[in-house]
Amino acid sequence: MNIRLCVLPLLGLLALTAHAADQTLVVVEDRGGASALPYYQALNLQPRNPRQALPPPHIEVPPLPGERHGEADMLPVRSTLLTPGTVERRVIEAQGLRPLFLVGDDERSRAWLRQRVEVLHELGAVGLVVNVESQVALDALRRLTPELILSPISADDLARRLGIRHYPVLITATGIEQ
Repeated sequence: MNIRLCVLPLLGLLALTAHAADQTLVVVEDRGGASALPYYQALNLQPRNPRQALPPPHIEVPPLPGERHGEADMLPVRSTLLTPGTVERRVIEAQGLRPLFLVGDDERSRAWLRQRVEVLHELGAVGLVVNVESQVALDALRRLTPELILSPISADDLARRLGIRHYPVLITATGIEQ
């Protein structure tokens, strides 16, 4: 009888230890710093043990609109930080950046595109049309350079990050030039 009284609590302790081992975090390497535990606690993640897991909350997904939106719905595009003008050539280090160019719906951009179309095509550069009012104007730019990709997009964030104020401009992994 005494042995049973000693063994049962030990078995219970082993079971609790095994259960706790499933719930503990194993640290592979600790390089110091602050604990991330408060961030994980704030997420209020559900327990990993399927016996303790709660059913996922019901989330209402709004129905998709009946009509499809196209590129014309994104127009006009205006980049308030960019205007047609002269760009000073400078070196940048943006390893892995695919060549891209910025143009607008203006005569300077159209002339630049006509001059540089072959170079832009050889580079595989993608064009961002940063100032354009209508689908008709965008289509006219595309007719000038049918072999290039031209997408309407505001480039104010890109202009801030790269310190660009004017277009047309070519941006590659190694430089910014006109």
